[in-house]
Amino acid sequence: MLLRLGILVAVALGFAHPSIAKETSAPPAAKLVMEEAMVPTGEPGISIYVRNKRPADMKNFSPERTILFVHGSTYPAETAFDLKLAGTSWMEYIASRGYDVWLVDLRGYGKSSRPKEMSLPPEQNEPLVRTVTAVKDVGSAVDHILAKRKLSKLNLLGWSWGTTIMATYTTENAAKVNRLVLYAPQWLRDTPSLTAQPGPLGAYRSVKREAALARWLTGVAEDKKKDLIPAGFFDAWADATFASDPEGAKMNPPVLRAPNGTVADSKDFWQAGKPVYDPAKITVPTLLIGAEWDQDTPVTLARTLYSLLVNAPEKRLVTIGEGTHTVLMEKNRMQLFREVQLFFDEGLKS
Repeated sequence: MLLRLGILVAVALGFAHPSIAKETSAPPAAKLVMEEAMVPTGEPGISIYVRNKRPADMKNFSPERTILFVHGSTYPAETAFDLKLAGTSWMEYIASRGYDVWLVDLRGYGKSSRPKEMSLPPEQNEPLVRTVTAVKDVGSAVDHILAKRKLSKLNLLGWSWGTTIMATYTTENAAKVNRLVLYAPQWLRDTPSLTAQPGPLGAYRSVKREAALARWLTGVAEDKKKDLIPAGFFDAWADATFASDPEGAKMNPPVLRAPNGTVADSKDFWQAGKPVYDPAKITVPTLLIGAEWDQDTPVTLARTLYSLLVNAPEKRLVTIGEGTHTVLMEKNRMQLFREVQLFFDEGLKS
């Protein structure tokens, strides 16, 4: 077991924006192909979107080289995990190293089906897409991938709320999981989430572009904000993300609608001292990774969770210096990419 509690500030300071741009602009080592599909969930009118990228010449598939990514509580997977910034996306970074990489949009997000309640005023319905529903959607995606590749298991990677989804799925389906990455994990907290809303929760919430940027930069010192997000990164992400909600894009001003199930779960579980899942039931190698300035899921949560992974055969805790909850699109994103890649690559040798 490897514990890295020290913040990687010294390394972080060595990566200014120009060097990141140079590194991420390097062409992939292999030609990649992309496939997309809508996967039925078994519920009428609800299908989930999955995307795959892999080397064009990849003919043999294995659990160790197969990865599924799921997003967090507000934004879809493809506009973060597969957004080409400075020449590459995180999905392409992994795929170009010989991996079969998948992402899934949960219902209500991105290209997946939106529940009909999302076309009604939010106050008319209860919060949509609670974690238990999201876990079922991930299960549909996993079963689709395993059947298509003729595999028995694969690797899982979740971001933010996605860590709760992937961890919960793992506690219930350990035989289908090879290795688990929890990027910016949720855990019990005594402070409100940045997605918390005053008053009764409706079915969904509407996020404005300027609010997205303000949340991103929460907790970052004023003198550090200027260089944190490389030029053009935020606009590229925001353009793609807000365009992913066609109905919201037609509103004035444009908004992104996000289901409120995760906000309800945060209130009913994480802030109420009731874990959504039992970490002791995670029995696969697990990486916890986050960033120094994360205010959505502070690194203290990951440290507590790390101590509770008592049955993981291998566990690792890494903190990236000078980064936020969205470090995957910041100047130090290559540190995140490399640490996660190292964890997956080590699985090839076990």
